[in-house]
Amino acid sequence: RRRHTRYPLVTGVQTCALPILTVRRLPVYLVLDTSGSMAGEPIEAVNNGIRTLISTLSRDPHALETVHISIITFDRTAKLIMPLTSLDELNLPSISTPDSGPTHMGEALQLLEKQFKSEVIQSTSSTKGDWAPFALVMTDGKASDRQVFNEMAPRVKNLGFKHIVGCLAGDDASETDLGQFCDPVLRLATMDSAAFDQLFTWVSTAVSGENKSLGTSKSVELPPPPKEITL
Repeated sequence: RRRHTRYPLVTGVQTCALPILTVRRLPVYLVLDTSGSMAGEPIEAVNNGIRTLISTLSRDPHALETVHISIITFDRTAKLIMPLTSLDELNLPSISTPDSGPTHMGEALQLLEKQFKSEVIQSTSSTKGDWAPFALVMTDGKASDRQVFNEMAPRVKNLGFKHIVGCLAGDDASETDLGQFCDPVLRLATMDSAAFDQLFTWVSTAVSGENKSLGTSKSVELPPPPKEITL
């Protein structure tokens, strides 16, 4: 007959919890102008472009594991449409515009700073945090809240993003505004669906390239933009 050994319960011994291994995230923030001038075809093109971005990244197994996306919009107010969410859990909302109103880009940068500080996990001496985030800031105008914008632009620039890409859509968009904290600054030749599709396809290529370089010493530059987009 096989004997079963009963081990005594050991008390008073401090045990060490095993570390929980998690995948380091690559946060991607989309900060999008939804002021009244974006109504109609432009905002529909933006919605289609975001769907293209999500679809493209979701076909990349490594991106599917690491990329998390957040969407912030701004018109007369800044709104958090979606906090950082993994691609496989993302339920993409439809973005709309008001009939008219100001462009509070400064308020959007305030919200971006708040989300960065509350969502992005920083590395410590003992643990690895998230990878340096990527951001796209797109506008077709100028910041209406000048005082807030002038205060926030340098603060966002110094937050710790790997890339903050600016995109000017339309002739009224201010290169001076985005140039304060974005590099590079792109300009769409038109505001139709083809141009926005090219923009978000380019963003997916840039994020995928950045994603593939994670954990290596290789420095990856942003890809050149397509002909519909100028630097």
